[in-house]
Amino acid sequence: MSFMSSNLKRVMTIADFQFGRGAGRALFPDDSEFLMSRTNRIRQVSSNGTRIATVRARDGLLTLSMKGALSLHDFLELPAYRVTVHADAVPFVLKGKTLFAKHVIDVDPSIRAMDEVLLVDLENNLLVTGQALLCAAEMKDFNRGAAVAVRKSKG
Repeated sequence: MSFMSSNLKRVMTIADFQFGRGAGRALFPDDSEFLMSRTNRIRQVSSNGTRIATVRARDGLLTLSMKGALSLHDFLELPAYRVTVHADAVPFVLKGKTLFAKHVIDVDPSIRAMDEVLLVDLENNLLVTGQALLCAAEMKDFNRGAAVAVRKSKG
């Protein structure tokens, strides 16, 4: 294995913790670039000028860009970290609107509230990424209320 920067090791470790073993390698190429905060903490990780992920200051976990979400989508086995969206809701989540529980068709049973999740259509095509507001059981059982806070789809 080639020399790896301590920043790259750090974000890979965070990704492996957050999304499972191997996620860090799938998300971050060796040429990853780091935008640091004034206190010298990692804020954003990018590759070739495109953001892959941001490290949240609040808890040190990752929020994904669409580039990062696509890499993770290709790496993770079904149904890991996925929320399947009803066709009626697809145009709304693509505009960055909140996904409501009544529009959740299926969900990875291990999802907990506040997890970073991938929203997919019935054919497992990645739509957007977001943050779960409910756990998996609540998403499936509830007929009302917000299930996932959607991030803007492109970028």
